[in-house]
Amino acid sequence: MASTTTQGHDTNQPELTVQVESPPTMTGHTRAHLGVALRTIYADLCEAQPITDTQVDLLLRLRHKERDRRRAA
Repeated sequence: MASTTTQGHDTNQPELTVQVESPPTMTGHTRAHLGVALRTIYADLCEAQPITDTQVDLLLRLRHKERDRRRAA
């Protein structure tokens, strides 16, 4: 039996559909539990290292933006 094609698709093949499900949402309790666990894991690592000049610059820019927004309000 000869197969026929329609716009590049083989008409002898069944059409496949893909269902995309949204990812499960986390409850507030789950987010809080994960937050505590991550803070516990990374607390020692973060406290042991000084912040970089790039991070200082970002913090200063954020502070300036916040100040400018307060003045504009």
